[in-house]
Amino acid sequence: MSDSSKREFARASANQPKDVAKARAVAEQARDKRWAGQSFLRELFMGRLEPELLFARQDSTEPPLRPEFVEFYGKLEDFLMDVVDPVEIDVSGNYPLHVIHGLADLGAFGMKISKEYGGLGLTHREYVRVMQMVGSRDANITALLSAHQAIGVPHPVQMFGSETLKRKYLPRCAAGAISAFALTEASVGSDPSKLATLARPSADGSHFILDGQKLWCTNGTLAEVIVVLARNPETQRISCFVVEMDWPGVRVEHRCHFMGLRALGNGVVGFDGVRVPRENLVGEEGSGLRVALATLNTGRLTLPAATAGGVKVALEMCRKWANARVQWGQPIVKHEAIAHGLTEIAATSYAMDAVAEVVGILADRKDRDIRLEAAAAKEWNTVQGWNMLDRALQIRGGRGYETERSLAARGEPALGIERMLRDARINRIFEGSSEIMHLFIAREAVDKHLEVTQPLLDPKVNWSGKLRALPAIGLFYLLWYPRLWIGLTFLKYHQYGPLGAHLRFADRASRRLARNIFHGMLRFGPGLERKQGFLFRAVDAALELFALSAAVMRAERRQANQRGDLQVVEHVAFRARERFEAALRGMWHNEDAASYAFAQELARGRHAWLEEGIIGLAYEDAELEPASMEDVLAARGRRGVVEARGAAREHEEPAQAKMARH
Repeated sequence: MSDSSKREFARASANQPKDVAKARAVAEQARDKRWAGQSFLRELFMGRLEPELLFARQDSTEPPLRPEFVEFYGKLEDFLMDVVDPVEIDVSGNYPLHVIHGLADLGAFGMKISKEYGGLGLTHREYVRVMQMVGSRDANITALLSAHQAIGVPHPVQMFGSETLKRKYLPRCAAGAISAFALTEASVGSDPSKLATLARPSADGSHFILDGQKLWCTNGTLAEVIVVLARNPETQRISCFVVEMDWPGVRVEHRCHFMGLRALGNGVVGFDGVRVPRENLVGEEGSGLRVALATLNTGRLTLPAATAGGVKVALEMCRKWANARVQWGQPIVKHEAIAHGLTEIAATSYAMDAVAEVVGILADRKDRDIRLEAAAAKEWNTVQGWNMLDRALQIRGGRGYETERSLAARGEPALGIERMLRDARINRIFEGSSEIMHLFIAREAVDKHLEVTQPLLDPKVNWSGKLRALPAIGLFYLLWYPRLWIGLTFLKYHQYGPLGAHLRFADRASRRLARNIFHGMLRFGPGLERKQGFLFRAVDAALELFALSAAVMRAERRQANQRGDLQVVEHVAFRARERFEAALRGMWHNEDAASYAFAQELARGRHAWLEEGIIGLAYEDAELEPASMEDVLAARGRRGVVEARGAAREHEEPAQAKMARH
């Protein structure tokens, strides 16, 4: 890298916006600093592989299915097959009322709600099994059910709500009152420090006045009740509320439409002077972000399960097609390129299934903290799910790209890979984008190191305090670091038979990863948090070890030699090793700094010549950034949210007019 590129990178890294520290402080305050139980990934990041933290001996045999679960599962399966038409839902862009009512009659909106409040009271393991089946049938239905009970009203209220709130809303939700979750705003994605929706306490303290606007509120256009996060402008603290959609001042301002999930009831929801009773607080006042983060820990269980279900369908399609389709005198499975693709889909499907299953099991255990495992499962399965569906479309060729209706109209089987691929793309953004998941996992990955070295990093600790802390810090690393080099791995895991070889690799790899993270901390110091390329590759390496370990332990649990799992796990392990080695290599050998510096030059328009020869956008840079309600209020004074929102629209209209003329 040139000296000028190095200077550009250093200058850009140093010139962080003033609100970065504020955003970091808000996020750090919201995260749970206590670990409620053991965590496989937390141990792995410290160089300790503990496979039984995934499937413990008590999980070695699957408990018999509860009769009431078997009955519900069977009825839902019949309903999905006989009543739900994924093609019609996709083409019409709406959920048929008879489908919504049918799901309500089955109790599907109350799967995770306790029986005492009218729900089915499924365990997390049972819920994962159901959502894998739903995900194999239709992603629109998956999104409807998931947004309602994974992040909508039922889950946070059941976890943090008062008994009054539970009795008021949970029976309604279980009976089919659809709910939604409202956090995102036009200028606020994953940075809650900029939250502009305001909740002002009334003079007598009996209620809050809610003003603002929420974007991309999934189920918002269908919901009866929603969870809203809003900021108190006096204390700057964020609280969580249950809001009724028919209250005065609440309105759906726009229904959003997307590349996939065409029926998704997603929209912009506005609040203008909405009176929210204090008893509708979820959790304590000011604890909104903590409620949201804790909700997502188990709320993220849907996507790993649903994506695993989708890839299983793709595997069946490709397996049958590879046998039926003949090219150059033989079935296409006889051609190496197709055979390799089919093998990759099969192996990845097995690992995705294992990952989804393990987080469901862990979520039911009180002695486990699954914040890392849930995030890892969401991230690994959604990325692999997208990749495998893309691979499946390639195997199907032109028929994969053709719509189901078009295929059926000319007499071919209506297999909807193109619809599944469109629907799957949002999974890498839903419930925390891939980038945010990497940042979240990376932060938790170094948590133990930050805990140990906290006196050195805390600006409030004076130099004498830092010096006093040095012996304890030195002793920790003197005992910990040498163990990363001396693992005696060859003595371990022989009780797992042939599968033990994969665990021995994962054991060695976990210690290599921990060493590299520690070396990164020494080399980059406090600047490590800005080295996202380094951290993201470390997370990618850990995700591969997580998926491999889950697959191995699942095979062990299923008695691999009798079930054929052993052969599949060999392919899972081969790909995991490849990706792990690539990630570890890339932590140190990359062009990250040069790439960052070049991107800054691109943003300044220095290389605009690259865009010559096209019909370009009608927007200027400033017009692409949405108007922040908080900025409007600050510029114009507090004259009412309606007036401020009007100003925001005036800001947008010229750009819209330009695009229309263009």
